[in-house]
Amino acid sequence: MTTKARILVVDDELSVREFFEILLAKEGYDVVTALDGADALRLIRDQAFDIVITDLQMQNGDGMTLLKESKRVQSEVPVIMITAFATTDSAVEAMKAGAFDYLSKPFKIEEIKVVIQKAVDAKNLASENKSLKSELREKYDFSNLLGNSDAMKNVYDLIKKTAPTRTNILIYGESGTGKELVARAIHFNSTRKDKAFITVNCGAIPQSLIESELFGHEKGSFTGATATKQGLFEAAHKGTIFLDEIGELPLAMQVKLLRVIQERNFLRVGGTETIEVDVRLTAATNRNLEEEVRKGNFREDLYYRLNVIQIQLPSLRQRKQDIPLLAEHFLRKYAKETGKDIRRISSRAMEVLMEYDYQGNVRELENIIERSVALEPGQEVQADSLPGNVLHPQQNRERFDLKEADENLEHGGTIALDDVVGAFEKDLLLKALERSHGSRTRAAKVLGISSRSMRYRLKKHSIGGYEDDEFDDDSTLDGETKSGNNGQVGGGGGFQ
Repeated sequence: MTTKARILVVDDELSVREFFEILLAKEGYDVVTALDGADALRLIRDQAFDIVITDLQMQNGDGMTLLKESKRVQSEVPVIMITAFATTDSAVEAMKAGAFDYLSKPFKIEEIKVVIQKAVDAKNLASENKSLKSELREKYDFSNLLGNSDAMKNVYDLIKKTAPTRTNILIYGESGTGKELVARAIHFNSTRKDKAFITVNCGAIPQSLIESELFGHEKGSFTGATATKQGLFEAAHKGTIFLDEIGELPLAMQVKLLRVIQERNFLRVGGTETIEVDVRLTAATNRNLEEEVRKGNFREDLYYRLNVIQIQLPSLRQRKQDIPLLAEHFLRKYAKETGKDIRRISSRAMEVLMEYDYQGNVRELENIIERSVALEPGQEVQADSLPGNVLHPQQNRERFDLKEADENLEHGGTIALDDVVGAFEKDLLLKALERSHGSRTRAAKVLGISSRSMRYRLKKHSIGGYEDDEFDDDSTLDGETKSGNNGQVGGGGGFQ
């Protein structure tokens, strides 16, 4: 056994108590005994147990009363009933009252071992579920939606008002603003918090599979359907389903979704049986759905069904006063994860963070802090530990425009070839660094050049502030030879 479970044995016969003490101690359990129901009740109210084993009939306090009181005080603790006078009625009554199992005297030792092990497993599972639910509630409590700005206070207010209802909610916001976090906060602060929360990324599921994913399918309904499959709407019954990137949903599926919202039922693919569901629906998008309706890309009737309550999440650029709070939160998180004694962010680093324009919003800020914690050797995050694109944001705006050069030539103008090639090269370098989150090593791999070549080109274009996070030598990555493509920009994963 990996866990030493604590078991309370209650019986007015000394021989029975001694039997269980010897047997259970030999199996590795911690055993406490009580001679009657009154004695056991005092123990249950004062101490924690993993299992209670009690006789049904005792001189001072009956086992049924003890069972009910035990379930009231420690509801997750399994209670096993034992008796020498087993009847069907008493067994049924005990099971209805919450007994885990019912054993008759004389005992079969192997049967007792199996029942107790099952009870231990059930108790451990119940404890794990209780802990997980507690963690989920804490994680998605309002306190984790960080921000003191007026825009975020409006979001909190809407969540508090709408969470207890079953009203459909549409969450708007740019990528990285925390739309799923808001959806989870709504769920875990609603009456459905103990039921399932199912997330569906509508843009990540192939069109050919999305109906089967949402509504399930019957065996043999299409090639590859080797078994009947439950859909995500079924899995979310009595809970919440969150449809992320709802604007990516194909028109044909929009019709089917509208029917589910209106009728609260559906058919599996290839099925004939109507399946009823009780699901709270939240959806999110970074698209302007009103504009998509005007273009004919999104059904107007579905839009109004989803958009009963609208929550607009501000971009991080619109609430920069929240950056210090968020940055400190992520600092504590990643310092704890990495085991580093990093306690603060320097005033200069915080100034840089406040000045930066976060296209990736809170998610980008989190990535920046995670990287900085990984690279920082001291107890305070310095500006030098921040990615180059954060330290030098103006460099990222100097983008090369090939179309502009083409138009200049078409209209009889001239261009300086070296300047065009240089601008193009610099543009690619910056894009590779952005994709690699500021790592020169990974950016070199993206461009198919050596670390030495990368350093030379960055210096040539006065691009500074970027570091190597793995190694910094003269070799290329993945076994490529030095300057394997004669120093030309290209290879190893270009840009679309």
